[in-house]
Amino acid sequence: MIAAGNLASALAAKATTTTIPIVFAVGEDPVRFGLVVNLARPGSNLTGINFLNVDVTTKRLDLLRELVPGATRVAVLINPANGPVAELALRHVAEAARALGLQIQVLNASTNREIDAAFAALAGARPDGLFVSGDALFTARRVQLTTAAARHAVPAAYSQRAFTEVGGLMSYGGNVPDAYRQVGIYVGRILKGAKPTDLPVVQASKFELVINAQTARTLGLTVPPSLLALADEVIE
Repeated sequence: MIAAGNLASALAAKATTTTIPIVFAVGEDPVRFGLVVNLARPGSNLTGINFLNVDVTTKRLDLLRELVPGATRVAVLINPANGPVAELALRHVAEAARALGLQIQVLNASTNREIDAAFAALAGARPDGLFVSGDALFTARRVQLTTAAARHAVPAAYSQRAFTEVGGLMSYGGNVPDAYRQVGIYVGRILKGAKPTDLPVVQASKFELVINAQTARTLGLTVPPSLLALADEVIE
């Protein structure tokens, strides 16, 4: 069984069976949330890959500030329906913001309507940037989010390339195709007789910075040479 996309699906799959092998792909620490006993020896019928979405929070926020050098206040969009995951993400963002000398304003959204309401609140507060937390809901609503960010002319940072491909300003996070290739490799090994408990959880090692240059120009931003040099792709 494959449980890919978010922690909730992996936890639901785990609750369903203790015998059928499950390969997951999640952005959160699988040990912290009880998917496996430890990374090296999962200890059950589950194994998979961790995108490390939360762990790269500081780097993503730092890249946003580098792209918007005068930023002092950043809005943070969180999905509160994601429970402990949202709490953990918010804690990491708050710690990263303090380290970077940034103030944050938290916006909560769990539905399309709440996303629209969050952007309405953002328009009144006029922050210097928007940090969209890594969440399956937001990835599914990426066109709505990037369109709203463009309408309100707010520079926004996202967790996946999928956002920049539809007009988002910048993204930084794990290489999703590479992660799903790993899922496929593990499924193949299990079909050949390997046990999940003998397959260590893989932590993403490939991270990509993608910048949408056209969106940057529309926002009146100049992408510094240092970011252009770091970028894995610049979308024109």
